[in-house]
Amino acid sequence: MAMSEHEALAPPSAWVQRWAPQVKAGGSVLDLACGSGRHARLFAAAGHAVAAVDRDAVAIAALAAVPGIQTLCADIEDGPWPFAGRQFDAVVVTNYLHRPLFPALMDALAPGGLLIYETFAVGNERHGRPSNPDFLLREGELLERVSGVLGVVAYEHGRVANPKLAVVQRLCARRPGDGDPMEMTISPVNS
Repeated sequence: MAMSEHEALAPPSAWVQRWAPQVKAGGSVLDLACGSGRHARLFAAAGHAVAAVDRDAVAIAALAAVPGIQTLCADIEDGPWPFAGRQFDAVVVTNYLHRPLFPALMDALAPGGLLIYETFAVGNERHGRPSNPDFLLREGELLERVSGVLGVVAYEHGRVANPKLAVVQRLCARRPGDGDPMEMTISPVNS
C-alpha cells in the first residue's frame, strides 16, 4: 500500500514533541508501527539512534536512507517480537493499538526509559475512523496497562480538534531507574 502525500507530510504529534526532550540525550528510540516515519525522523534529527518498524514495505523503504534510522519491515501482530532482548531509552507509539504488545513494549524500555503513547479512544467512532472497539482504548486503559510497572509522567484523555476531530488517550510513562519516584500527573487534553 503506497503512502499518500498527506501521510508523508504529516508533522510529528504535538504530544510526542512535548515529551521528546525528556528522552536521554543520544539515547535509542523505538518507533513502533512508524508509518511514514514522522517520529523516527524527529528523533533521528535530534541525534538519537532510531529503530523504526512497520509492516508497510513502502513506508519503510522511504525511511531507509535517513541517517540515524534503522528500518525493519515486520508484521509485529502475527510474527515474533523482533526486538526480544533489546531495550530502548524510549518507545514511541501513535495511532496504533494492538493490546497483546503491551508487555513487550514495557520490557523494551531500559531503566529510566520513556513510553510515549497516543492513540484513539472510545468515543472516536462519532468522529470517523477508527471506529472498531478493537482499535479504541477504553477510558483509563493506558493507565491500567502500565500500572505497577511504569511511573506515569503525564496522562490525558479527551476530544481534540487537531490534527482532526478525534477522541484520544495519551500517556508518557517512565520505567523506574535507580531511585526514580513513580509520579503521576493527569491533565485535561489541551489541543
